Amino acid sequence: MDVSLSATQASTPFDCVVVGAGPAGLTAAIYLSRFRRGVIAVDSGASRAALIPRSHNYPGFPPGIGGVELLMRLRQQALSYGARLETGRVKQIEPHEAGFRVKCSGKTLLARSVLLATGIEDRLPDMPNVQEAIRGTHVRLCAICDGYEVKGERVAVYGEIESAIRHALFIRTFTDQISVIVLDEKQACSELLAQAALLDVQVLNDRVESLRLSEDGWVEVRTCTGKRLSFDIVYPVLGSKVRLPRMKDLPMRQNERGNLWVDAYQQTSIPGLYAAGDVTHTPLNQVSVATGQAAIAATHIHNSLQRNPWRRAPV
Repeated sequence: MDVSLSATQASTPFDCVVVGAGPAGLTAAIYLSRFRRGVIAVDSGASRAALIPRSHNYPGFPPGIGGVELLMRLRQQALSYGARLETGRVKQIEPHEAGFRVKCSGKTLLARSVLLATGIEDRLPDMPNVQEAIRGTHVRLCAICDGYEVKGERVAVYGEIESAIRHALFIRTFTDQISVIVLDEKQACSELLAQAALLDVQVLNDRVESLRLSEDGWVEVRTCTGKRLSFDIVYPVLGSKVRLPRMKDLPMRQNERGNLWVDAYQQTSIPGLYAAGDVTHTPLNQVSVATGQAAIAATHIHNSLQRNPWRRAPV
């Protein structure tokens, strides 16, 4: 939903501008609007959660829930409490005497605080119709989320060899038909190879040349030596990149992968600038973790701002 801002609204600081409207951003918008704060969430429409065909490990939904439906419910809930949602891309955030200046989609917003819920972007395999394969659960991105559903199927983990072996050892909980197919010609350490052999994880050192989705719904893999392999599911572990707008004169602390370091209240190294979800240095990229972090951040933002006591309308 787009909300057009008047000149007055654009020049009056919001209590918080939330950048990103995935599960973390929308949860923060729900909390802040229920705290009667002026909050706007700006979203480019690229939430990683939208890729979830159906999640069965998000609490409260025994039959499971799709990512698109979950986002729709969260948006409706945020709007019902008065949060503003706007479609657009935040291009730059910089300091301002009011707190922060947020430049996005041809307009500038002022904010007393900012919450970054921009997430990460998975590096996907070079594969025709890869989005279709994800929607059909033939390519999966999170074994913690959906490993339980594998149940003995033929699975390949694709990526740099040591990372792929570690993921395969985790997935071994759910299937006895698991292989590692490699992105490059690096060799794994003897300890990892021994663990793989002990648990019957097949490590194919023949580098992958191509992947494609067959008409029968299998992922067909062709290696550089001409081997053709078929799998029910492929888990790519090719890494990810952190999504962040340009942060002008706001040198935030980040780890080696670019994720933001935050304190116990989800505040970055810049006072008034918060982060929640996969963009942070969390060890677990899960929707439930993101929403919990957003609740912590939103509550601290509210308590850090000037009090907004309830006032009765004059009789």
